[in-house]
Amino acid sequence: MLTLKKPRNRIVTVLCTLLLLSPVAVQAASDEELSEMRALLMALSERLDTLEAENRALAAANAELKKDNEETAVSVATVSEKTEAVAAEVKEQAAKSSWTDTLRWSGDFRYRYETFDIENRPDRNRNRIRARAALIADVTPNVKVGLGLASGGDDPVSSNQTLGGGGSTKDLRIDLAYFDWDGLKDTNVYGGKFKNYIHRSGKNALLWDGDWRPEGTGIKWSNGKFFANGLGTWIESDTNRGESFAYLTQLGVKLPIGDSMKLTTGIGYHKFDTAGSGSYFGDDDDFFGNSFDPVTNTYIYDYEELEFFADLDFELFGHPAQVFGNYVQNQDADEHDTAYAFGFKYGSAKNKGEWQFGYVYQKLEADAVFGLLTDSDFGGGGTDSKGSIIKGSYAFVKNVNANLTYFINDVGLKSGDPIDFKRLQLDLSFKY
Repeated sequence: MLTLKKPRNRIVTVLCTLLLLSPVAVQAASDEELSEMRALLMALSERLDTLEAENRALAAANAELKKDNEETAVSVATVSEKTEAVAAEVKEQAAKSSWTDTLRWSGDFRYRYETFDIENRPDRNRNRIRARAALIADVTPNVKVGLGLASGGDDPVSSNQTLGGGGSTKDLRIDLAYFDWDGLKDTNVYGGKFKNYIHRSGKNALLWDGDWRPEGTGIKWSNGKFFANGLGTWIESDTNRGESFAYLTQLGVKLPIGDSMKLTTGIGYHKFDTAGSGSYFGDDDDFFGNSFDPVTNTYIYDYEELEFFADLDFELFGHPAQVFGNYVQNQDADEHDTAYAFGFKYGSAKNKGEWQFGYVYQKLEADAVFGLLTDSDFGGGGTDSKGSIIKGSYAFVKNVNANLTYFINDVGLKSGDPIDFKRLQLDLSFKY
C-alpha cells in the first residue's frame, strides 16, 4: 500500500533551496512568470492534499477489510466446527440404525377350504391355514442368513394347519434356517435348511412338493443362459437311526426363440440311498406308495431318478403362456419305475384384475420317485397315482389372490384296481 509522508514540505523545501541557490534566475524572472510559478505551486499543493486524503481513506478501508477478514475467519471456523459436529451426529445415528437396513421380512398367509370325494369313503370337508414368515439378514456384502417359521406340524411336505380342536393353539415350527454365500461370480452356496431351488418344470410337484426344504448343503450357478444346480440333503443324519443321504443335480439351458419365446430344458439325476432303510416319516409301514418289504418294513429300492424337463414360454393373444413336460425314470427299480407330467398355463395373476388358468396331467408309478417328497395333494400324497389337476387364479389386487385347484385322480395303480380320488381346494392367499 502506498503511503505519502509529508511530500508537500519536501517539494516546497526543494523549490526554496533552488531559489536561494539561483538568485540570478529569480532576478531574471518577470512578475508574470513568478505568478505562474506560484499558481503551479498552489495547484501542486492542492493535489498533494488530495493524495494525502485518499491515502488516509485507503488506510482506513484496509483496516476495516482486515477486521472483516478476521471476523470471517472466526465465522468459518465456527461453521466448520458445527458441520463436523453434525456429521459426527449423523454418523452416530447411522451406526445405530444401520443394522435395521440389513434386515428384511417376507412371508405369506393362506386360508383354505377343501373337500374330498374318495371312492368307498365318506365325503370330507375341512378348513386349513398356512402361515409363513422369514427374516433375512445381510451379515456381510456376500453372506446372508435366513430364519423362517411356518405353521403346521413336522410333515416335511406340508405346513398346513387344520382348524378346530376347540380353538386350540397351533404349532409353529422352524421352516428355514440357512446361510447363503455369493462370493463367486454367478454362484450361490447354501447350508442349513433352505428353499428347494432345483428346477421344477412348470413349477409342478411331480418330484418335489413346494413345501419341502432340503437340509444339508448346496450350490447353484447360472450365467443367464446355462445353469447348474446341486445339493446334498440329509434324509436321516443320526447314525443311530440309520444314516441316509441324497444327492440332487441338474444341468440346463435357457434358449431364446425369436423375439417372444424362451425354451428352458435340461437333465437331472437324483439319488436317494434308501434300500434296506425303514420309513423316515409316519408309521413304520408308511412308505408313501414306494415298494417295501412287509417283513422288515424296509425300502426295496434306491431311487436313482434320471430326469428330463422342458418349459416353453411364449405370448398368446397378449397374455403369457407356457407349455411344459417332465419325465423321470428310476434306474434301480425293475418295474413301476416311470413318472411323467405335461401341462400348460395361460395368463398371469400377479396384478389387480389379472387371472391365470392351468392344466396338468401326470402319472406317478409306485417306484418312479421317492414318494415321501412328492406332491402332498395329488392323489393324497406319495406315488402310485395318475390323473388331472385343474387350476385357476384371480388377483383382487397385487399380492392378494383367490385360487381354485381341482384334482381328479386314480390312486393305487399297482394293485390293478385303482380308486377314484377327487379333491377341491379353494384358497385366499396373501403375500408380503
